[in-house]
Amino acid sequence: MPIKQSWGSRIFDSVNVVLLLVFALITVIPFIYVIAGSFATQKELLTQGFILFPTEFSLDAYKYIFSTQTLVRSLMVTVYITVVGTLINLFFTCLMAYPLARKDMDFQKPILMLVVFTMLFSGGMIPTFLVVKELGMIDSYWALLIPGAISAFNLIIIRNFFQQLPDGLEESAKIDGCNDLGIFLKIVLPLSMPAIATFSLFYAVGHWNTFFSAVLYINDNTKWPIQVLLRQIVILASGGIGDSSTMELDYVAPPDQAVKMAVIVVSTLPILLVYPFLQKHFAKGVLLGSVKG
Repeated sequence: MPIKQSWGSRIFDSVNVVLLLVFALITVIPFIYVIAGSFATQKELLTQGFILFPTEFSLDAYKYIFSTQTLVRSLMVTVYITVVGTLINLFFTCLMAYPLARKDMDFQKPILMLVVFTMLFSGGMIPTFLVVKELGMIDSYWALLIPGAISAFNLIIIRNFFQQLPDGLEESAKIDGCNDLGIFLKIVLPLSMPAIATFSLFYAVGHWNTFFSAVLYINDNTKWPIQVLLRQIVILASGGIGDSSTMELDYVAPPDQAVKMAVIVVSTLPILLVYPFLQKHFAKGVLLGSVKG
């Protein structure tokens, strides 16, 4: 028999629903505004300051940003950086986090302190640039992948997740003759998929939004990721100073505001399409790894 709710509980639930709907609208409306603005006509953008549903749809902004053949190439570059970079991040992060989670590892605390130290202090932009230059990684994708191969924060969370796995699993595997590498690959990693999926998303979003590092280390415009190229498109559409030789724009430029909104849609849509597949692991992976410190 269902429990009858009191009037106080019903009022409380109703207020919660209303507040959550308001917060949801506050979150969703900016996305709708950007998407609608990217499809709006020049006249509507000039006459109306806020558009949620354009009366006349126009693809001028998208024709403009896709009028250059370099856009597809930059998208492929960004996909390559995101996929390879995420795999490198997960490989090195998990490979370092697992030994630090083992109780029998020597010098565990000093190494962990060095990891935490990097969260508080860094070498700085100029020393990092000099190191990348001396290693010969200028104009190389490795300059975007190697310096940030391990995130100290993510490493600590994944280490905490590994520590929560039952010790009996490793002991049983050792009795069956499994070595440390086999335990890591066959037992620890399969049980850690929620955390790995979560931090895959973290790393992937970071690589997809790579901008400042690419500006510093990539001089060859044929190797620009999508964020750098789209910035160039926005500068040209706004009438700013840019290197027009890198663009082959043969289409009449639409309003700069529509181009900016179309740029946001193009650069955000791939991540939005990937996120739903990892959403079920997102909260679980972060919470399980952050309970024990």
